[in-house]
Amino acid sequence: MKKNISKKNNNNPKSHSTGYDKEKQLIRLNKYISQAGLVSRRKADELIASGLVKVNKQVVTELGYKISLGDFVTVKGDPIEISHSFIYVLLNKPKDCITTTDDEKNRKTVMDIVRLHTRVYPVGRLDRNTTGVLLLTNDGELANRLTHPRYQIQRIYNAKLNKPLAPADAEKIANGLDIGQGEFTSPCVVNINIQDKTKITIILTEGKNREVKRLFEAVGYEVKSLDRKYFHNISTKGLKRGEYRLLNRKEILDLKKIVKI
Repeated sequence: MKKNISKKNNNNPKSHSTGYDKEKQLIRLNKYISQAGLVSRRKADELIASGLVKVNKQVVTELGYKISLGDFVTVKGDPIEISHSFIYVLLNKPKDCITTTDDEKNRKTVMDIVRLHTRVYPVGRLDRNTTGVLLLTNDGELANRLTHPRYQIQRIYNAKLNKPLAPADAEKIANGLDIGQGEFTSPCVVNINIQDKTKITIILTEGKNREVKRLFEAVGYEVKSLDRKYFHNISTKGLKRGEYRLLNRKEILDLKKIVKI
């Protein structure tokens, strides 16, 4: 039978605002999970409440629970820890590749391409056949902020459609529209290639699931190919499909600055 831990922690205003208790070297469990690169703090709270998190082999369900940095934490049975050495990777993602750390159907994942001694996680997702800029890191705090709509990180895509895009439909997309499942998109930029109106450049700042394809589907078009050219100011210039490199210091600092880290 699972044992639920519940211990009281004396929170002071500073520890509540930062997640750390400097005197006792404590950190909130949800922040620890987030900084390990697993999920956002909100999702971490859901995992905790569902009884899927253990601290020192005992289930913890208390939200706001604090641990020491030396405690042994598992999520769904897998050990996690905060890295003290962050790595930031840019991959020019190829087609037929899943943006996840593993796949139950044994399909090729981005982790089969990016082979490092330190485990990293994709920042957001690209569909299996979407190509282009994909960031990976073990810096959970940065990853979570880069994917949060609050920071409006600009993403630029080149899309190839099954038929020429009518200006009226481009205007609908640019103004924002209903893409189903109760989701509405924010205004964006849509540019039509004058020489080939099936070729489109679209600039988004939200990063909803399959957002580009759902936008065009909503006005009657099929996206035949999709390539992400930029994530903020990061591009795949100089990288062939399937190649990757570490971000340089300037790129890292710029990403942190835009999300206020």
